[in-house]
Amino acid sequence: MWQASLWDDSGRIVNVASVPQRSPFRYPGGKTWLVPRIRRWLASLPIHPSEFIEPFAGGAIIGLTVAAEGLASHVTLVELDEAVAAVWQTIIGNDGGAEWLAERIIGFKPTLDTVKAALAEAPRDKRETAFQTILKNRVNRGGILAPGAGLVKTGEAGKGLLSRWYPETLKRRILEIARIRDRITFKQRDGLEVMREYSECETAAFFIDPPYTASSKHAGSRLYSYSDLDHERLFATAETVAGDFLMTYDDAGEVRQLARSHNFDMQAIAMKNTHHAKMDELLIGRNLNWVR
Repeated sequence: MWQASLWDDSGRIVNVASVPQRSPFRYPGGKTWLVPRIRRWLASLPIHPSEFIEPFAGGAIIGLTVAAEGLASHVTLVELDEAVAAVWQTIIGNDGGAEWLAERIIGFKPTLDTVKAALAEAPRDKRETAFQTILKNRVNRGGILAPGAGLVKTGEAGKGLLSRWYPETLKRRILEIARIRDRITFKQRDGLEVMREYSECETAAFFIDPPYTASSKHAGSRLYSYSDLDHERLFATAETVAGDFLMTYDDAGEVRQLARSHNFDMQAIAMKNTHHAKMDELLIGRNLNWVR
């Protein structure tokens, strides 16, 4: 899982703590580190994007940033996972769900017993599913939502389950998203289908961050409930869109071959992971001169 360090072109670490944290999720493979480059990419486009589409939204830090900072006229978030979708539907809906979820989080006191009891209940509606999803995301190791993930044990500073439970922060983020809900549309759909629907829009911009299952490492398989993806079909779909796009992938031979076969540009970005190892992630697009 990539964490809070990005290396710039001179080899220095960029402090992503300076990037506003807008998502209520702590997400495996989250893209907070990419926010400064997303700003540069969108600013480099000849026309202000009328639509910004994130077909594999997950924690949606990029889409939320684009909406909050007005980097596109409108943002469409797409996610197939029912549990994650319930969170976005609850927050972005106009029926008071965001306020309900914020207060539900504030009122919950996490202990081993209360967490287990809350997660064992069958959710009565989409709001309860949203709360359970946020709770699970915050108390599971690494924020992993896929089946089989275990609870945090020691956590930060030995705080255990409390180490990632910041109720006031979560409330603030949820209500801040709700305040800009008119700039965002959420779709619980197949991301590739939505890409095809916007494929003829020349002023659309697509940020494509799929599960990392194209290489032999299959890193995304253990992190996400919906990790199966036809990567060749994804690249072929990206080739057909009239607007611009930016993909992120693990830097692997299989991925580079896919990019070359579609005549896409590539740029490796040095990352520092949780074990402080310097590794590369791959940006893919039609023209990445703005990166260099």
